[in-house]
Amino acid sequence: MSQPVSPNLCDADLAQRAARGDLAAFELIYRSHYRRVFNVICRIVGGVEARAEELAQETFLRAWQAMSTFRAEAALSTWLHRLAVNAALMDLRGRREAEDREVDDAVLDQKAGHCCTGDLRLDLQVAINGLPPRARAVLVLFDLEGWTHEEISEALHMAVGSSKAQLHRARSLLRQRWEAA
Repeated sequence: MSQPVSPNLCDADLAQRAARGDLAAFELIYRSHYRRVFNVICRIVGGVEARAEELAQETFLRAWQAMSTFRAEAALSTWLHRLAVNAALMDLRGRREAEDREVDDAVLDQKAGHCCTGDLRLDLQVAINGLPPRARAVLVLFDLEGWTHEEISEALHMAVGSSKAQLHRARSLLRQRWEAA
């Protein structure tokens, strides 16, 4: 029987305990890291909260299954973040471009109208969500997550030049929509 888990344990200690099958330790990991995992996935999949919720759950399931492979060379939060980004990118890759929802300017304007007027952050998030999936993924990973074009090209299976082009496309589309608003 495992010992009670103190909420004051550091991530490395919790990870060690979880790797030995301690579900209570993993629950503490889940509770302290869920919001960040969910948020990064939500930004990459375009604000589709139900899908982001599913992918966050899958991320933590994978984390539980792979906890014994976690090496404390990097922070647990970094490892979980990478699992989350990979889950979101695999989801984007799994859906064909033709099946992805096309959000035209009219739909984008309608969504923006439902947001609190004047709330710049919500308006920007709606605009980002309306970007084509690959352009959105590159923008989120480069501008919000701080990835390099080399890392993005490897994760999305595209050339570095394509990553740069997608970033330029995303920024141009955002600028156009912002100026039109």
